Amino acid sequence: MSQHTSGTAERGNVTLADLERRVTESREQPAYGHDALIVCDRLVRIFTAQGVEVQALQGLDLLVRQGELMALVGASGSGKSTLLNILAGLDTPTAGAASVAGFDLLAMNSAARLRYQREVVGFVWQQTSRNLLPYLTALQNVILPMRLAGSVKSRNERAERATELLAMMGVGHCADRRPQQMSGGEQQRTAIAVALANHPSLVLADEPTGQLDSATGEQVFAAFRTANEQLGTTIVVVTHDQAVATAVDRTVAIRDGRTASEVVRRTSVDDEGRTTVHASEYATVDRSGRLQLPRDYTHALDIRNRVMLELEPDHIAIRPDQPDANGPENE
Repeated sequence: MSQHTSGTAERGNVTLADLERRVTESREQPAYGHDALIVCDRLVRIFTAQGVEVQALQGLDLLVRQGELMALVGASGSGKSTLLNILAGLDTPTAGAASVAGFDLLAMNSAARLRYQREVVGFVWQQTSRNLLPYLTALQNVILPMRLAGSVKSRNERAERATELLAMMGVGHCADRRPQQMSGGEQQRTAIAVALANHPSLVLADEPTGQLDSATGEQVFAAFRTANEQLGTTIVVVTHDQAVATAVDRTVAIRDGRTASEVVRRTSVDDEGRTTVHASEYATVDRSGRLQLPRDYTHALDIRNRVMLELEPDHIAIRPDQPDANGPENE
């Protein structure tokens, strides 16, 4: 047997047997991080329509740290909106595990779900008409969640917090306006203030800039960033907007109901004060060891059915399949 295929062959001070043992041990560890606010472990969601089953999520794994500002991207039907609805407490997974801020999203009863939706998570829809009650002013819309949850008892304190949130979102001038008296961007920024009313741990947004022009979309995203930086709120945005997807610290791509890859951005400042953003792309690996190679990569190397793997001490080499002239495909 050649050295590179031997299960006990040594690579420097590390043997392949040692590497395999580490892999086994890591799989036995729970996919929970100490600072994880969102934990999704092998999440499955199956819909049945007219006797046909559709798997929207197929064993999705995801960790989101407290205080992150991140984006979820993917083609239509990839499962990203299904995931967002589960995290919002609007839908229930079929199997797997999911928790947000310690709330088990599969085990919540109706009372716990209502408390979760009022106190733990805020939501911003793409359609501005879904976010605000048309017969209330911006100030009254922000006050309403506080009244429903009972999180702020004093009327004056509710009005004060609502005023502060509207000012923070840059729409303080809209306090006495009803939605029809505001632009689309002003409505969305007011909607963010509504989502923040009860000090949520998490704010979710489904295509919040999808109906806006690029300049207005930038203002809305700036409001999300302000909430993230000033309040420490964790924010997850589903978007097709490339400007939004590239402006966050982490962008996770979902494909075929699983997390497929992510781009992590880090900012560095040189000795002369110049700021540079470094973006690194990663393929995500689930707890079963599966990964999805980016389509651009597989197309570039004409990878179709399988790849060759070689285990090295510090990496795994992945190469296009090159059948041996005497192999079974040529017999």
